[in-house]
Amino acid sequence: MSPRLWLCATLAVAAVHPSLAQTGQVSAQRAAALVLPQALRTVISTNPRLSVADRTINMADGRREQAGALPNPTVGVEVDNFAYGENGLTSGAEYTLQISQLFELGGKRDARVQAALGDYDAARWEREATRLELLSETAIAFVEALSVQRKIALLERHAAALEKLVPQMQKRVEAGASSPAEVSRTQAAAGLVRLDRERARIALNVARRELAALMGLDRPTFAAVAGDFGRISRPAPLDAAIKAIEENPQLMRWTAVRARRDAELLSARLKPLPDITANIAWRHYAETSQNALRLGVSVPINVIDRNTGAIREAQEAAQKTGAERAVNRLTLIAIVGKAHDTATGALAQVELLRRTVIPAARASLSTVEAGYGQGRYTLLEILDAYRTVADAELQEHEALASFHTSIATIEGLTGSAVKLARGK
Repeated sequence: MSPRLWLCATLAVAAVHPSLAQTGQVSAQRAAALVLPQALRTVISTNPRLSVADRTINMADGRREQAGALPNPTVGVEVDNFAYGENGLTSGAEYTLQISQLFELGGKRDARVQAALGDYDAARWEREATRLELLSETAIAFVEALSVQRKIALLERHAAALEKLVPQMQKRVEAGASSPAEVSRTQAAAGLVRLDRERARIALNVARRELAALMGLDRPTFAAVAGDFGRISRPAPLDAAIKAIEENPQLMRWTAVRARRDAELLSARLKPLPDITANIAWRHYAETSQNALRLGVSVPINVIDRNTGAIREAQEAAQKTGAERAVNRLTLIAIVGKAHDTATGALAQVELLRRTVIPAARASLSTVEAGYGQGRYTLLEILDAYRTVADAELQEHEALASFHTSIATIEGLTGSAVKLARGK
């Protein structure tokens, strides 16, 4: 599998964050802004977790190579009948030079190779699972950074809107139509919004550092992240996501694990089968000064240790593979289901907020703003109108963040970009 993970069409390469456009510095900031595809490519090429997975694969490949190696022959020398004599210590000694070779029977070597091959395949699937996890984590971290960045812009705009009321209130105070306390109260309300903005800036620094860490950086080298955070579309049906989970590397890995455990069970069953050790020897007889060739075969008698405990252990390990895969599958389905429900719910919230709540709140604010200068509304009413608009916009923002995070979660489990129907 070579799946690509994108955050759906909402985070396009050419899109620029709205706050950058508002400052009039789009061209200068675009070069420094990080887009999601760039972040994903960097993570794949630099994150050390993939290097660890690659080394694990190479280790498994080494075990696979070693599993096919034949036993080494054994060379031995025997000296008999040596004692002190006229010719020294070895007078009358007889020498035997022997070479022995073990021959494994019953397919023991093939079983070892198959077990090692299953371990190798499992390591490859684990590497692919790690890759998808990294892509999903990167997309989620990118969403978090983009979300906090956008929240800062919203809070800045809300604070600026409140501060624009101060000169108007000063005129009312000078005209004797309002109390000086109204100015202070408005300034306090704007200050509280700016306090939330400062908290958001701290959260942005944390989000940028987490994203940089996934990219293998000691510290962020990007000034901002860029993407069209506001665009959403309806996700594909949940059944399609659940069907795609069947090809998730975490589940595909269990096929290799089962093959390895079956081979280990076969090895355990074959262990009691006796192997043959053949030997050939050259012997020198001192008394006659003659040489002779000796042949021999030895076979162990496996009547005490039949490896029954190891066989039972291997049987249980092989049989529990299906249950382990089922547990893994149900866990993934639960995660995908939760993410899909969250995305669908967030989408409904955004549609409701955009269709009725936000337009109504803004219309009410416009009416109150127009009437406030004429003395038809109080300070509490205009502050309440501003707060209603701010709350509605922040709720839309939170729903968008929840939607994009859920989509990134689904993509990380299905192994490919979520197919989106045409948005409304």
